[in-house]
Amino acid sequence: MSVPTTGASRADLVADTALALLAQRGMRGLTHRAVDEAARLPQGSTSNVARTRQALLELAVRRHAEREARVLALHEMPDPEGGLDALLDGLALAVHRSLTHHRELVVARYELALEATRRPELRAYYDATGARFRVQLNELVTAMGSTDPARHVLMLVAWGEGLMFSCVAGSFNAEVPGPDEVRAGLRELLGGMFGGAAGEEFGRAPGRPKRTLVDPAG
Repeated sequence: MSVPTTGASRADLVADTALALLAQRGMRGLTHRAVDEAARLPQGSTSNVARTRQALLELAVRRHAEREARVLALHEMPDPEGGLDALLDGLALAVHRSLTHHRELVVARYELALEATRRPELRAYYDATGARFRVQLNELVTAMGSTDPARHVLMLVAWGEGLMFSCVAGSFNAEVPGPDEVRAGLRELLGGMFGGAAGEEFGRAPGRPKRTLVDPAG
């Protein structure tokens, strides 16, 4: 089990351990005692940080959102006005990074999302915590010239979620697509959204050398 610990506060250590347990053992394997044992903390430490199971789940949701935001790094994406090639590169590498180096984080999110469907109080917290990501994505597609940002955000999220599920937990888990394949899928999706001359910008113009992406994290 991999748990980031360097410089982590007690609350972050508990949350990171909870996420690791969710990915490894599922929701049934997440208990206060299990977190104490996995994090090598004195018995009762997790209860001091998160008294109830709901509090522990909310702590995990908050920490997951923080870590996933760093992986996807939407706030660091190139300005669309500077060229869509660079923006596609950034998006593709961020998605590919999740598929390869952060699969455990993806699985933990599925566990939390499914649990939220059974716990209304967790559903509200989960949705509110994820709102920051949707706002950032909305700003991004608006800057790209979207005439219907809400619908385009939904389509982008659905595409990304579908790809991640298929490659992490679904029938394509044995062979993750490379950065260039992810980029090609994004180009087709965004080209269809924006169409016309804007859509052509997402493709490779005649005579333009083929781009090969290399994820600096891998």
